[in-house]
Amino acid sequence: MDIQRSAAQPSTAPTAIRREDYSPPAWEVPQIALDFALDPADTRVRAALTVTRSSPHDMPLVLDGAGQMPLSVKVDGVAVNDWRIEGEQLVVPLTGDHHVVETEVSIAPESNTQLMGLYASGGNLCTQCEAEGFRRITWFPDRPDVLSVYRVRMTADRRRYPVLLANGDPVASGENDDGTHWAEWHDPFPKPSYLFALVAGDLAVNASTFTTMSGREVRLGIWVRAADLAKTDHALHALKLSMAWDERVYGREYDLDVFNIVAVDDFNFGAMENKGLNIFNSRYILADPDTATDYDYDAVAAVVAHEYFHNWSGNRITCRDWFQLSLKEGFTVYRDQCFSADQGSAAVKRIEDVRGLRASQFPEDSGPLAHPVRPESYIEISNFYTATIYNKGAELIRMMATMLGPVRFRAATDLYFDRFDGTAATCEDFVACMEEAGGIDLSQFRLWYSQAGTPRVSAGLSHEPGGGRAELRLAQHVPATPGQSVKQPMLLPLKVRLFGAETGRPLTDERLILLDQVAETITFESVTERPVLSINRGFSAPIVVESDRTAEDLAFLSAHDDDPFARYEAMQQLMLDTLVAGTIHGEVKGQAVIDAVTRTLEAEGLELAFLAEAVLLPSENFIGDQLVTVDPDAIHAARETLRTQLGRALLPTWRRLYAELAQGRYVYSPEAKGRRRLRNVALGYIAASGAEDAAALAFAQFEAADNMTDRQAALTTLVSSDAPEREDALAHFHARYAGNGLVLDKWFQTQALSSRSDTGAVVERLAQHPDFTLANPNRARALLGAFGVNQRAFNAADGSGYRFLAEQLIALDRLNPQTAAKLLPPLGRWRRFDAKRSGLMRAELVRIVETPGLSKDLFEQASKSLD
Repeated sequence: MDIQRSAAQPSTAPTAIRREDYSPPAWEVPQIALDFALDPADTRVRAALTVTRSSPHDMPLVLDGAGQMPLSVKVDGVAVNDWRIEGEQLVVPLTGDHHVVETEVSIAPESNTQLMGLYASGGNLCTQCEAEGFRRITWFPDRPDVLSVYRVRMTADRRRYPVLLANGDPVASGENDDGTHWAEWHDPFPKPSYLFALVAGDLAVNASTFTTMSGREVRLGIWVRAADLAKTDHALHALKLSMAWDERVYGREYDLDVFNIVAVDDFNFGAMENKGLNIFNSRYILADPDTATDYDYDAVAAVVAHEYFHNWSGNRITCRDWFQLSLKEGFTVYRDQCFSADQGSAAVKRIEDVRGLRASQFPEDSGPLAHPVRPESYIEISNFYTATIYNKGAELIRMMATMLGPVRFRAATDLYFDRFDGTAATCEDFVACMEEAGGIDLSQFRLWYSQAGTPRVSAGLSHEPGGGRAELRLAQHVPATPGQSVKQPMLLPLKVRLFGAETGRPLTDERLILLDQVAETITFESVTERPVLSINRGFSAPIVVESDRTAEDLAFLSAHDDDPFARYEAMQQLMLDTLVAGTIHGEVKGQAVIDAVTRTLEAEGLELAFLAEAVLLPSENFIGDQLVTVDPDAIHAARETLRTQLGRALLPTWRRLYAELAQGRYVYSPEAKGRRRLRNVALGYIAASGAEDAAALAFAQFEAADNMTDRQAALTTLVSSDAPEREDALAHFHARYAGNGLVLDKWFQTQALSSRSDTGAVVERLAQHPDFTLANPNRARALLGAFGVNQRAFNAADGSGYRFLAEQLIALDRLNPQTAAKLLPPLGRWRRFDAKRSGLMRAELVRIVETPGLSKDLFEQASKSLD
């Protein structure tokens, strides 16, 4: 069928916006004054826009809007009637070059289920304007290259909304005789409309100060419900660490007198970097040992750092247009990754980042939704807040930093910040600064921004016995992606080193190879013994490496490589090769893996957290990514078999580690996190071994734990078992945390990720649970998102998983199109499966596309998945 012309499609098909069609704004808005009379049912917004014609032209002023009721329009203080509404735009004819245009609108925050613009959450009012939410608040040229100085006045019931916050610094406040109060805020730094923020509510503050490197004192505040105040200390500490780190590493000082963070429960994203007033999903602010895992603590610190770092890489310098989104997001993700690496284990952080990239971005790059880091077109911009923009974009920054080295990279970022401060810039502007300050030609490297797909590099190493020369043959290939069937060779920075197979010693220094041809041969002289290749060390390029290294070579590297990531990678590749062979042939020969894991656990000087990562098997999804046709049941069987083999062969070791790594009272530190992580991995392998006491061990840990890390790890072990303790643990967990939404998300998610054969049926029942709601994005992601990545359960042979997800997404789309669209990608992988599953999956995509009234968010994702 022709999806674009389906009779069930809306009469006006969504149109694509193209990068090549960009033109500067016809009118600038150097200043805007906003006056809010806040009410959940009827908020009145008066806006006064100082507008300036940007160049000689006769075009009217065109302002974006969505969902508001227009009440009046004035030009230079005089009411006018010659304005008109065209689609979702207000058109106002203007004759001069400078005017003040005033509008008044009415909006209803309490009925805003899309959570874009001004909406109600937990009795408070708050905003989310990125990417195009400001147009839901008032009429405005809602595009990132219109930069304005904002002055905001808010009036609200002082008992219902005693706290009134906005961007910038507070300048005045007062009380009225009618029970309302007011506050004025001013942000002196020009910003785009997507960075506007406002919060009104009954909130408590964890307040502190930070003294900048120039000696200014900044007032800090984290605003939450009073009951949650004790859970904000970690976030506040992370904020101070972030501010000091950005000064030390990038020379960037905070510029306002106030920095506020507000946490809300209903939020489509993780957090938002609004200038001076960050708004966060509560899950990335609230943390205490009883309710947050070590992963949660790490995530809070990373997200706080990410949003703070945006003050320079995103706010002071923003995007010219939304095609440049990775300009701010890729750079800032790289910055927050480096910050997190400095706070703990750099090796483990790199492993976690690459694992995340492979779990989300690599499948995106190889599927129907593949797109370049700088896309060429979109229908709905919110669909491009993707792993490609964020995570692959960060890898591009990392590659440039690798090629330039620390000193030149810092000089290049200084140049970028200085040259483009206060402007809306492009990815090209950033790369040009890298070239100028780094003294490097990045012409070919720019292909990373325009070509989609994950490059594949084949590597073959030969050695002349007795001759002392080794040759490394490299060849690259970038697979075809939608709209890009022919690819040019990329510039790939590959870190390599050779090790001696007999001595285990390095035979060469680490070398940075810049592969820029389809094929190239690298020669190494004076190689005195058979060399073993360590390649893409530190994951220096986001690629797939296909090498001629044997299982013996990989086992050798897992024991001898001096690059932690390469050591981990060798073990993972050995495991992956074993599991792929087991999936295909139905027999898992795991002795080589068992031997390698044994040597790793016996090695001296390795971080406990690294050991925990190194001995974990690749995920079922990652195994499937290596196969032409994914067989979920065979993959699951192979992985469970190898887990059982590892569990049984090393059972005394797992028991020893489990006993030795027990700790006293919870402490959040790198060393303590490593102990908990490895101990819980050991518990999982004890359970995999089939040990009769495994469930009892897990349940005892569940009951005795003084922290969520150990409690959830025990629950995860039990949830995938058939032991009677399973139901007891689930009931106890739910009863203990009833009413705590963030922790109940873990209860839903853990069950949706279970490896049991009845998980699909369990998830369908959970969707009817009184605590489940599609209205809260966190809860929808916890159940539907987790189920979608549970490869075996989601891909049930009868198609029940596909039908369930499609039904939920159609229902969710009516409430929150953005969240619905982000949960669709598992259905888009239909081409990777057998004919029966492919047909069932594709039928659900067609059903979604043919749903009357479908949002353009979900329509774009579903229709592209069918192309």
